[in-house]
Amino acid sequence: MKKFIASLALGFAALGLSGLSFAQDAASAPVAVTASAPAEAAAPAAAAAPAAEPASAAEAAAAPAPTPNKGDTSWMMVSTLLVILMTVPGLALFYGGLVRSKNMLSVLMQVMVTFSLIVVLWAVYGYSLAFTEGNAFIGGFDRLFLKGTWDNVAGTFANAATFSKGVVIPEIVFVAFQATFAGITGALIVGAFAERAKFSAVLLFMVLWFTFSYAPIAHMVWFWMGPDAYTGAEVVDAMNGKAGFIWQMGALDFAGGTVVHINAAVAGLVGAYMIGKRVGYGKEAMAPHSLTLTMVGASLLWVGWFGFNAGSALEANGFAALAFVNTLVATAAAVLSWSAGEALHKGKASMLGAASGAVAGLVAITPAAGNVGVGGALIIGLLAGFAGLWGVNGLKRLLGADDSLDVFGVHGVCGILGAVLTGVFNSPNLGGPSAVGDWVTVGMIAPDAYSIATQVWTQLKAVLITVVWSGLVSVVAFKIVDLVIGLRVPEDEEREGLDITSHGETAYNK
Repeated sequence: MKKFIASLALGFAALGLSGLSFAQDAASAPVAVTASAPAEAAAPAAAAAPAAEPASAAEAAAAPAPTPNKGDTSWMMVSTLLVILMTVPGLALFYGGLVRSKNMLSVLMQVMVTFSLIVVLWAVYGYSLAFTEGNAFIGGFDRLFLKGTWDNVAGTFANAATFSKGVVIPEIVFVAFQATFAGITGALIVGAFAERAKFSAVLLFMVLWFTFSYAPIAHMVWFWMGPDAYTGAEVVDAMNGKAGFIWQMGALDFAGGTVVHINAAVAGLVGAYMIGKRVGYGKEAMAPHSLTLTMVGASLLWVGWFGFNAGSALEANGFAALAFVNTLVATAAAVLSWSAGEALHKGKASMLGAASGAVAGLVAITPAAGNVGVGGALIIGLLAGFAGLWGVNGLKRLLGADDSLDVFGVHGVCGILGAVLTGVFNSPNLGGPSAVGDWVTVGMIAPDAYSIATQVWTQLKAVLITVVWSGLVSVVAFKIVDLVIGLRVPEDEEREGLDITSHGETAYNK
């Protein structure tokens, strides 16, 4: 652990020295940034790119630069706070209640410290790699240490575009919003190998995985040049060519079905295999120690998820409202379907099942939130409840992995389900808002031109790319960590519990 902390400190020191030199440079030209795409997004993404500069002095005089709307800015700051709420304490309590009491604090620590670590890495280099212009797979270094978000020359904050032409928000607000997405994605992974992983191993893995899996996939799915860059038909191909690889394909992901849930679920599954099963798994009782805390955590997740999904519209507008309503109804539908499936399968519906159903519905509606109508959201939610129930029972047995808190069974299965069904229910023929077919005019694809089969195939390709990319990065990252410091604690420490052996404290006084 001491070696890991020392090496991490040296790395930050080196980055800090380079950051000081970058800070002396004049702010670079505005960089395109993005977020998840509302249903109105053309191919698939969401972007927040700085407003396009006028082509001439005459145009500049006639068309003053757009300024952020205080309502949009306020909504995005509230949404950012809601995502923090869904992580710490929401996810932490949800996971904490599911483990044995001797490991309660270890899970809370892993969630909170992982979130904090990734937020720091996001400010240092993650945001730049994800949301600046580079190539189709990774961004550049224009925003290292968030250089350029404050324009020293103009004496003002840089702006980031939303999905509407001429509408902007402060880029620094977009940075904060997306930081919480990155943070919760890493925190989700820890549930797959809870109760046996070294704390130092978890942190080192997160640094590697965040750098080589999260940032590139976020760039591939969500980065584009923004609506204001599409000034005429003659620049369309050039602007599309600067976007992320999956965005160029036309895949739709409103708030992170691929980037967050599938990405994290695959990493968690790989970790469950490579770290191995818990001591006594399948032979000893490993029941959740507090379903009360799990229910509280699930409730906080549901509340916070409104910021996660509705905030991904980047504006306080109709698409934010659509995502809000879809997040409400899809989650409620999944609670009902999981409970019904459990009652049919086991004879009784449980609190754990209802809480798990809520998470399953939230996961499934995430890529579809602003991309489908309310009817589509209800169907996605109902199917998610049944799919998640199968994921944590039937599929888990087939895979044979000790995925402690069913990260893949819920986030993987329901993330894939939601991503694919987005292609179905985005269709205007099924009540969806369709997608933008022409960013120059912001014209939507007409009902008779929308192909469900084509969009579903595009969604499947995005899922496959995410699975393979995250899987390969995770295997390499876990192997490196295993060689450097080892992945799991000794058996005697695991039996005693990680709260005492890893952190020197207990969750409950006896």
